[in-house]
Amino acid sequence: MADYKTLRTTMVDTQVRPHDVTRFPIIEAMLSVPREVFVPDGMRDLAYVGGTVPLGGGRHLLDPRTIGMMLEVLDINRSHLVLEIGPGLGYTTALLARLAEAVVAVEGDEARAAEAEALLLGQGVDNAALLPGDMTAGNPRNAPYDRIAIFGGVETVPAEIEAQLKDGGLIAAVFMDGDLGEVRVGHKSGGRVAWRMEFNASAPVLPGFERTASFVF
Repeated sequence: MADYKTLRTTMVDTQVRPHDVTRFPIIEAMLSVPREVFVPDGMRDLAYVGGTVPLGGGRHLLDPRTIGMMLEVLDINRSHLVLEIGPGLGYTTALLARLAEAVVAVEGDEARAAEAEALLLGQGVDNAALLPGDMTAGNPRNAPYDRIAIFGGVETVPAEIEAQLKDGGLIAAVFMDGDLGEVRVGHKSGGRVAWRMEFNASAPVLPGFERTASFVF
């Protein structure tokens, strides 16, 4: 049987720390949350190898480097309410729950959302609500949010999600243009979100976050 604790330590030391992920709460969370629990049983051996892990249905758990760096730039603290879009089986939700006061995560696949909720409860995560729903709609009921995290690819972020971000808040996502991608962070000020590029990364585009095709006549 694999020594997952040792694999987690190696993951943090070789894939996370070298990429300017320095905040202790993030390091502690990634050392503590069992990544292997939040992937399909047949994929557990891939949980720590450094790439994305297929979750089924075209969805993937992002690589540790990208997750760690996104958490670093989001600068989450224990007073924050966080909205997560597309949590998959809940690994990133569990990380966010260790950093924030509370997390609301919206998953588009109802069966996956139920499985993720059970996995989170099994890990004792009691400050995160994992809800099935339209990911492009976010969760306006609990808005506004201090932070919004999209650990997946997007070609565009719906205005409805940006509207749920608190003024002064941050939002992060992996913006894809064909096969090339970059993590961008948006800062909301005066009711508008200004995006800036942070680092290169790639991720499969989440359902519903594709750019609408434009027609040229």
